[in-house]
Amino acid sequence: MPPPEKQQPVLDFATRQAVLFALVAERLSAFYDHGVWMNDRQGASLAASWLSRAKIRLPPEDGRLLARLSDEFARHLAATLSREAGLYTAHEMMEALDPRYHSDHARALLDECERLLAEADAAD
Repeated sequence: MPPPEKQQPVLDFATRQAVLFALVAERLSAFYDHGVWMNDRQGASLAASWLSRAKIRLPPEDGRLLARLSDEFARHLAATLSREAGLYTAHEMMEALDPRYHSDHARALLDECERLLAEADAAD
């Protein structure tokens, strides 16, 4: 008899918010480092890879949503910030992926990720 399947942890709002923030940081960094935007499939795959390390399965619809929102937000930031401000923002976001790093700028961006997710959830 096969062993019972373990229930995977739930992908809660806070985790989705953190993944969205990390995807925006990665997209901005890739854009400023290489001049190209990661596509939505790459974004969803990256998010799924990160979550799989914590044994959390990313449902495809959540992957698509996080990829789309992160792309929209990262492109918005790049379009509205000077190159220097964009580089600073990307750097701050990447640094803030370390929970020991505190930044008011990164906190404001995390709050914006929260707002974007809440709006997307309300639209569903």
